[in-house]
Amino acid sequence: MSCTHDHNCEDHECSSDWSLYKHIDLSKVTALNEAVSGSAKSVFKAWEQRLHSSGEHLESNEGDAELLVFVPFTSDVKIKSISIVGGPEGTSPSKLRVFINREGIDFSDVESMQAVQEWELAENLQGILEYQTRYSKFQSVGNITLHFPESFGGDTTQIRYIGFKGEATQLKRDVVATIVYEIRPNPSDHKTKAETGGGFSQVE
Repeated sequence: MSCTHDHNCEDHECSSDWSLYKHIDLSKVTALNEAVSGSAKSVFKAWEQRLHSSGEHLESNEGDAELLVFVPFTSDVKIKSISIVGGPEGTSPSKLRVFINREGIDFSDVESMQAVQEWELAENLQGILEYQTRYSKFQSVGNITLHFPESFGGDTTQIRYIGFKGEATQLKRDVVATIVYEIRPNPSDHKTKAETGGGFSQVE
């Protein structure tokens, strides 16, 4: 299911206010089979900038159109839709498979894994299409892996923009880890009056 923006976007969830761009941990974005190392980071930008390009884009190695992009977030997010702007002349990705909260997976892994959701993509050169997620399956997303198995017949796959729309929690992921650690009881924090020699007990 896709949104073609035949309405006033400011009144819908496709406005820039819903963009999750600022919640992407950009320094940790990686891609497998990218022709230029680190180029995957260039395709994540503000919604208003999705068609602006200084020539930077993500492209697979020549003769191998498959790409695997790992995207971590700085806080848990709920993803409502995904937008992909590909390259011209058959280099746009034709399919997308998505995996959630799975780190360190490679091409051999994704072949045997069940994707959370899959889409047949269109050549979205003008950035007007968004692919709706099965929202109930895209809750509490700490990271997402995007598998692009093939292009529309080009020798490579090119991607100019990847965008996510949805909501972010206020709790950062490193804070979650800290809270989990802190709720484990530490015996030294619970000494009794007799042990401490003080005039009160710290036992809760």
